[in-house]
Amino acid sequence: MASSLTKDSVSPGTPGSGSEMTFFGHPRGLATLFMTEMWERFSYYGMRALLPLYLVAPGGLNMSATTATAIYSVYLSLVYLLALPGGWFADRVLGPRKTVAVAGLVIMLGHLTLALPSSGTFFAGLGLVAIGSGLLKANISTMVGHLYKGPDDPRRDGGFTIFYIGINLGAFAAPLVIGTIGEKVNWHLGFALAALGMALGLAQFLMGRRHLDARSDVVPTPMSAAEKSATLRKGLLWLAVAAVFYAVVGFSGHYTLNWIMVPLALIGLIIPVWVIARIKRDKSLDRVEQSKMSAYIWFFVAAAVFWMIYDQGGSTLSIFAESSADNSVFGWEFPVSWYQSVNPVMIMALAPVFAWAWLALNRAGREPSTIVKFASGLVLVGASFFLFLAPLTIADGGHKAAAMWLVAIYFVQTVGELAVSPVGLSVTTKMAPAKYASQMMGVWFLAVTAGDATTALLSIAGVDLNGMGVVALEATLAVVAGVAIYMYRNKVKSLMGNVN
Repeated sequence: MASSLTKDSVSPGTPGSGSEMTFFGHPRGLATLFMTEMWERFSYYGMRALLPLYLVAPGGLNMSATTATAIYSVYLSLVYLLALPGGWFADRVLGPRKTVAVAGLVIMLGHLTLALPSSGTFFAGLGLVAIGSGLLKANISTMVGHLYKGPDDPRRDGGFTIFYIGINLGAFAAPLVIGTIGEKVNWHLGFALAALGMALGLAQFLMGRRHLDARSDVVPTPMSAAEKSATLRKGLLWLAVAAVFYAVVGFSGHYTLNWIMVPLALIGLIIPVWVIARIKRDKSLDRVEQSKMSAYIWFFVAAAVFWMIYDQGGSTLSIFAESSADNSVFGWEFPVSWYQSVNPVMIMALAPVFAWAWLALNRAGREPSTIVKFASGLVLVGASFFLFLAPLTIADGGHKAAAMWLVAIYFVQTVGELAVSPVGLSVTTKMAPAKYASQMMGVWFLAVTAGDATTALLSIAGVDLNGMGVVALEATLAVVAGVAIYMYRNKVKSLMGNVN
């Protein structure tokens, strides 16, 4: 659930920065972005909590668990993959502020499409939400950075911390509200509530846009008329090719869902590899930058393994809970989607503890290195799936697993996330070659894309990710990856140069 951080900014007192009022001592524009992101995350995580349950429900699309997991994983993969063109679109066409406004509208329309009681429009709705999320994801964080004087502004880190709280507040509340309505009242009404959440966020953004910095309206590297024309022609050409291809497949009677799922999953795996390889092969990078990129590949591959397991908390674990867990506390039954609120509330509780602990260890000269933190996160996410074997064994014996088993799994994964996600964001900015400084945060998100695409391909192949053998294999893979990074830490450290 981490957001990307950006580097350039201007003073909130410059023209276009808005009112002199402050938001907890920060520029007034932070309140606008805080509320916009909170409502957007409310809509996103609410829909995400419902998605796998709706796909397998008899009153929903009544799909198999493997198909539901594949769709869910492809969807997540696309959201993070589309963050790259989303950033490019803002840089070359509209600028961050207008791009975020368009993104909010697209997301709202996507949720409204999901709310229609028709399976035919369902995937179109998912596509719209993925496109809108990709447009919004990096650009709203960029505008937070624009509110401050620069990297050395003492309020900057605090501003992003407040912004991060908004993300987790939305993510925490969404399953409790949207999940309850969707599961207990009507699935499509739940999706409609997600649309309402995005509508509130969009309204907040439009009303508060005057408080944003003038930099947010700037298109940093605008396209020429010729470039726009050429890009549009290429886009329409590829769209026409795809339309003709799928028309032929459909009219010939051979179309199945896998005709869409397999190419999208493969794209989610191929593009991250291609992007990393392209940067690594760039002859214009000096020896130090090449060395840092070699080290970064270790982190990237390990992160893909981490997110492959971590993101199954919304699919594999959720589907298991729906069928095989006793989802009750002291005899009171709660909706399965509520499990998705466990992670954000734990993030809000534990993040300050981790921040304090790293500072305390640093003062004592005992703070773990970036490599050790990363390795620990991988071992922890592997341990969470070893822990998952316990409720799987209970369910295999014909009993319902207690809800606290699942809460414990989410707790271990959250601790692992706090060791990997902030460290991954930090090391990405530190090790980025100067030529690719503005692109590398999108590259970090591609690790999530690769991990989710791998999960999707396994599910498409018919692998039961709730099978004990597969869960044990994934757990072992994560632990081995963490141990490997730790064992080779000196080699990786030498490649990292002056990065700690």
